[in-house]
Amino acid sequence: MTRGTGRGPSPAAPRSVDVARLAGVSQKTVSRVFNDEPYVSADVRQRVLAAAEQLGYRRNNAARALVSGRTRSIGVVTLGTALYGPASLLMGVERVVRDMGYALRVVNTMEGDPSGIAGAVDSLLDQGVDGIVISEPIDEGDEGHGGGTALRVDVPVLVLGAPPTFTAPTVLTAGGRADLMACRATQHLLDLGHETVHHLAGPQRWYAARDRLEGWQATLRAQGRTVPPVVQGDWSAASGYRAGRRLAEDGDLTAVFAANDDMAIGLIRALAESGRRVPQDISVIGFDDIPVAAYISPPLTTVRQPFESVAQEGLKRLVHAIESPEEEPLPLSDPPVDLVIRASTAPPPDPEDPGSTSHYTVLPSPAAGTARPS
Repeated sequence: MTRGTGRGPSPAAPRSVDVARLAGVSQKTVSRVFNDEPYVSADVRQRVLAAAEQLGYRRNNAARALVSGRTRSIGVVTLGTALYGPASLLMGVERVVRDMGYALRVVNTMEGDPSGIAGAVDSLLDQGVDGIVISEPIDEGDEGHGGGTALRVDVPVLVLGAPPTFTAPTVLTAGGRADLMACRATQHLLDLGHETVHHLAGPQRWYAARDRLEGWQATLRAQGRTVPPVVQGDWSAASGYRAGRRLAEDGDLTAVFAANDDMAIGLIRALAESGRRVPQDISVIGFDDIPVAAYISPPLTTVRQPFESVAQEGLKRLVHAIESPEEEPLPLSDPPVDLVIRASTAPPPDPEDPGSTSHYTVLPSPAAGTARPS
């Protein structure tokens, strides 16, 4: 067998007319299939896609951009963090954007960056994106509570979870409502018989942390329960551990709702070292359902965040606004609340049963060690 030298002319790239010929349809039908337009039967769509795959056909997005005035790209502004929630949401957005046939442009911001969201949005607009997703969980206002100025953007904007602070042709939202999920977590503990629920909150510059705190407070107040003082962490397991050392000193404490799973895990470690058993003495519930939550001791009851469904619904609304700007926005639904009940929550100890509560000594140092029953 002789091998080609590579000096001859390269075969021409397949065109849409080639796909149409192989599939036995018109070139307009091929265009409709790749633009995901309606009124194309499932059988025809499948034939066109199969023909395109066989030929190795790829759409010329640069040419389409010249004709349509769109680049078929979506920009995402996200906080530069490895925290599970923001990272998982970004992964969900990336999958959905690519599935919809758009390119993705991502700009990370950093906490404390003076240019922040405004600089990131300007960068994306310079790249000619057709729409922007804001997955930015931190309030950049002067007071940390919404003191920022609304940004003016000339493309549709989707805001995930945070309040919309944009002036744009269309401003959409998706996700959010962490207050509903926090209500469900708090209600679960009350339903088990706990008189009240303490809260280990996240940093209050984060919209999600505020929402979870507000949902916890609203649930307790609606039922006439005492609202204990809030203990605040920074999302890390280490901050949960430090908070747990303090909370372990409260002999009346029977239930804690932690604003994320990492802090809940640190909290459980500190309670165990202080001789407070989970869930026999204190029930703990987290938020997120990180992969390790099912494998700690005890396995953690938590609220699972619907990252994938939020990304799906939000991007569907954004693409509709990009491609059909004259139509009304697609309706928005509340995200599902998925409570994952494991072994870290239980009814409170019975004060009439001496065997149901443990006697404990709180260790004076946060160093690793074991509490000694007294």
